[in-house]
Amino acid sequence: MQSIQVNTTQKALFWFRRDLRLYDNHGLSYALDHFDNVYCVFVFDRAILDQLNNKQDRRVEFIWHSLNELKVNLKKLGGDLIVMDGLPTNIITDLAKKLSVNAVVTNHDYEPYARERDSLVEEQLKQSSINFLTFKDHAIFEKDEVLTAQHKPYTVFTPYKNNWLKQLSSEHYIDYKANFTHLAQPESINCRLPTLAELGFVKTNLTDLPIEAGETGAQALLDAFLPRMSYYHERRDFPSVRGVSYLSVHSRFGTISVRALVRQALQLNNKGASSWLNELIWRDFYFSVLWHFPYVTQGSFKKEWDKLEFENDPQLFNAWCTGNTGYPIVDAAMRQLLQTGFMHNRLRMISASFLVKDLQIDWRWGEAFFAEHLNDFDLSANNGGWQWSASTGCDAQPWFRIFNPITQSEKFDSEGSFIKRYCPELSEVPAAKVHSPWLLSAIEQQQYHCIIGSDYPAPVVDHKIAREKTLARYKLV
Repeated sequence: MQSIQVNTTQKALFWFRRDLRLYDNHGLSYALDHFDNVYCVFVFDRAILDQLNNKQDRRVEFIWHSLNELKVNLKKLGGDLIVMDGLPTNIITDLAKKLSVNAVVTNHDYEPYARERDSLVEEQLKQSSINFLTFKDHAIFEKDEVLTAQHKPYTVFTPYKNNWLKQLSSEHYIDYKANFTHLAQPESINCRLPTLAELGFVKTNLTDLPIEAGETGAQALLDAFLPRMSYYHERRDFPSVRGVSYLSVHSRFGTISVRALVRQALQLNNKGASSWLNELIWRDFYFSVLWHFPYVTQGSFKKEWDKLEFENDPQLFNAWCTGNTGYPIVDAAMRQLLQTGFMHNRLRMISASFLVKDLQIDWRWGEAFFAEHLNDFDLSANNGGWQWSASTGCDAQPWFRIFNPITQSEKFDSEGSFIKRYCPELSEVPAAKVHSPWLLSAIEQQQYHCIIGSDYPAPVVDHKIAREKTLARYKLV
């Protein structure tokens, strides 16, 4: 009896999101190992893009350059990248059916919108008998993997970190190898990468800064950071030195895997590496908070703090947004953000504390401003950082602890190097006087070519008075 040959080729569509890399990509590795033909897609999600008021957005350009590199590398390996513009809830199911795939494969996302989107996509695929497979890739531990002895999510960082480290084993930072021979090129589908203009955006100063996107850019930064990692704990708080890794935008868009970063920290295994690993654990912690308590995107983690009443003076908010508060360390930080999309972590804390506890402005205003301007904006970390500064979040700074912007400036930018880079009008002011230039005498202002109230703004508030107002405001709650 003659046997009948049946085509049993299994096909999958891999959906790139915040994992724009080929190497050490959990979901992609799984797809390539378990399916005969794997197509790749990225969707410029209109539900997200249409909310961006500024069409000169460095993040969109960063994604664009990363996709361009990804596309080139996929084609070299025998595949290609389908790039589409629209709503994934419509596009993914239609594309999966058009390609006749058995499964759509992707990596987990923890944000409320993403969870809702993925649930809808999964339901639509199910109706067409197409599997939806998702994998852990953005975090070392996620969801319910690190819980208290009572099987509840942690709301304090240190015990979370201790349990995180206790559970950590080599399987948690495995390097997911991929067999690229199963990459496939889709027929009769336009794979052209749309231009920024076609997406409704314009070129930024990203490449002038310079910020190199893609896996190449991420690896270059990691290679540059490795010799400095041992000193991270000593240099991380000083914005005028190259103490940090500058990898946050790459972690955000997944042009490097968090497992690769953990492997490097564990391999070095010294004080600097442990301090840096601590920051990666904070990242997981904030993912966990967002997953278990999604209401934090709408208000305070500690709900009683929603009773706080802020003054919300729009003129003071504008002074903060534009870097014209009269407090040099705050102004330099805000101007750096506007000019580069980057802000040093120490400066994020100082700027956030100043907005909430000096200017008496709702932390959500600042959270939204950072969300619009930070290259590495990540909902969980941004929300967690702002609630920490405002003392409304889990494991937050105590409400009665209020950063003094002058002493912070003197401690972390003692020579005024960072201040003078972004506030050039203070460039001739001596280091000892640059932290509180309003104290300069009229003669000194002439001498240093910096007239307060003209060349550089006078302080918009008095820190001592503002501090007392904040303490009274928080005491009411």
